[in-house]
Amino acid sequence: MSGLKPPLIIVNFKTYMESTGRRAVELARKCEKVSRELGVNVAVAPQAVDLARVASEVSIPVLAQHVDPYTPGAHTGSTLIEAIKEAGAVGTLVNHSEKRLRADEIDEIVKRASSLGLEVVICANTPEVAASLSAFNPAFIAIEPPELIGTGKAVSKAKPEVITDTINLIRRVNPKVVVICGAGITNGFDVEAAIKLGTEGVLVASGVVKARDQEAAVRDLAEGLLRALKS
Repeated sequence: MSGLKPPLIIVNFKTYMESTGRRAVELARKCEKVSRELGVNVAVAPQAVDLARVASEVSIPVLAQHVDPYTPGAHTGSTLIEAIKEAGAVGTLVNHSEKRLRADEIDEIVKRASSLGLEVVICANTPEVAASLSAFNPAFIAIEPPELIGTGKAVSKAKPEVITDTINLIRRVNPKVVVICGAGITNGFDVEAAIKLGTEGVLVASGVVKARDQEAAVRDLAEGLLRALKS
């Protein structure tokens, strides 16, 4: 399984029933099919309990939704970075608006993940936070205004200045970090707008997971990315 390669689409499965258990595998296979047919990089982030099964069933990159900053030991209920690697993940999301972490915890996770050859996608809620977290040298920063998550109002259209401000601020701190965006991304036109604003991908969830036709939803996003790259 290869690592994350921009431009890309990351599908966060969250904890919806439509992406739990066997449905997680089914959705991952749909994402893999679109990725192969269109030549677009698509990664998936299933729940921790589904991580190993999904990673064993598809060849596209699989991410954890969260890890904790602990070393192996007595940390009941936590998720180790070593565990997600053993399960087949290429990296992890961290600091999603639904699972916030302290800055020192994020820093520790990035360092430990890097030492194990895993990539980290740090979620940030504002351009300023994104810039400060980019100093930790993650592979990716995903800018996601929390007020737009799950609304169907894409950040790339509703608040394009958030994206451009984030990119500009991060370039001053750590130009090696890849910037992607999320929150409200539901269709290919949202993706197209995001790429044209300067991002190198999107982080999506309910727009795919809750779609009546999940494969068609992923395909629409991928086609939007391709349109942006060709224009």
